[in-house]
Amino acid sequence: MADKSQTVKPCAVGPYVCGPGRPLLVIAGPCVIEDVEPGREGLTLSIARRLEQIAADLPIQLVFKASFDKANRTSAEAFRGPGLEKGLEILRQVAAETGLPVTTDIHEPRQAAPAAEVCEILQIPAFLARQTDLLTAAARTGRAVNVKKPQFLAPWDMRHVVGKLEAAGCERIMLCERGTFFGYGRLVNDMRAIPQMRELGRPVIFDATHSVQEPGGLGAATGGNREMVEPLAKAATVLGTDGLFFETHPDPDNAKSDGPNMVPLDNFGEMLAKLVEIRDIL
Repeated sequence: MADKSQTVKPCAVGPYVCGPGRPLLVIAGPCVIEDVEPGREGLTLSIARRLEQIAADLPIQLVFKASFDKANRTSAEAFRGPGLEKGLEILRQVAAETGLPVTTDIHEPRQAAPAAEVCEILQIPAFLARQTDLLTAAARTGRAVNVKKPQFLAPWDMRHVVGKLEAAGCERIMLCERGTFFGYGRLVNDMRAIPQMRELGRPVIFDATHSVQEPGGLGAATGGNREMVEPLAKAATVLGTDGLFFETHPDPDNAKSDGPNMVPLDNFGEMLAKLVEIRDIL
């Protein structure tokens, strides 16, 4: 099979470049900013500082991720986060004190411009990847845009997402694989999606933690199986993904969102080292 890596357009992300021949881009952090909860003040910055230390020992490009609002929670009672203003204030502090580029989800067009003042990447959630106005607003900020492939969409249909972003003037585009619905409450990964989406000419990120989700698996919350994160990340690395996405937390079992699929922070560095070794061999 012909090597099509040269057709992938690199994506600038702050001081980094994601794409062929570049160091692995790693997007990592807690699912949601929890600092507004009693006893969790400063948690986001604490996680970011630990990730900064991990990245300093590895040949990777690390972007810190945390959501200011989880707008697509299973239950109305679920914790959503501190909201746009407070969340961006915390992410701005993370960027200033660690030097790491930061990213977050946006859910509405009005959130794009203020998020772009703080974040190097604007992330489009999988359920919203077909929302033209949201894509257009993100594109017009001039920031890099990372779009998660919807769980119901074929990899090659992401060409329409790329087309919408390009039509709005965006050239800094990344596509993200995060699993496909397989019946009710189950996601699976068709790893062919990684090379298939790279054929669209854009770098591909593999979301290893959301890929192991079990939507609605806990009744009023999403379940998951974090033991499968590392094997899937290894497979994606072998297939040539340009970046990896992980959610990590010092105490996943007591996290406010996505705990079952998050990697314990104490184990994160060791896992990344294994993935970098695989990439180096390739």
